[in-house]
Amino acid sequence: MTPTPLRILWAVVAASCIAGIGGAQQPAFPPPVQSAPNVRYEPTPMDVVQVMLRLAGVNPGDVVFDLGCGDGRIVIAAARQFNARGVCVDIDPQRIAESREYARQAGVTDRIVFLNQDLFATDAGDATVVMLFLSTDFNRALRPKLLRELKPGTRIVSHWHDMGDWKPQETVRIESGGVERFVYLWTVPKR
Repeated sequence: MTPTPLRILWAVVAASCIAGIGGAQQPAFPPPVQSAPNVRYEPTPMDVVQVMLRLAGVNPGDVVFDLGCGDGRIVIAAARQFNARGVCVDIDPQRIAESREYARQAGVTDRIVFLNQDLFATDAGDATVVMLFLSTDFNRALRPKLLRELKPGTRIVSHWHDMGDWKPQETVRIESGGVERFVYLWTVPKR
């Protein structure tokens, strides 16, 4: 018996159906694997948050990115106090869940985007203000990315950690919780 085109078609359809059994339950691509946070979580004291927002000159037209946002307090304060929009970025899903809940309680979820991802993979090009409380090593590693992606005039504020040989245009010293802390401001220069 010679196979006819119709029989070949039926054989292909049957084989496809059998091969596809159970396939619908498998995702096409596995979800990306997030690595563990490389910076210890330590919330920025609220008095330091206020200094950071003032130093950045946050206003209603701003888009405030917090890279390593923790519980989201900086972006939430920017949204509540200045009607700014914001983006909370953290590699730890627990921190993103907390920031989302605190934003809900503050009534500002409509002004904030929450990204559970590596800050080095985040496109920060829409930011007008970037907030950091990472480490000196992270700041220095992040600096080329920020200078490449951010528009001239974007303000970068870091709690406690500098950017190596990139001198800040302003430094504020604050005593908070019995600890002397520094807050640094840089502005992305014209290219």
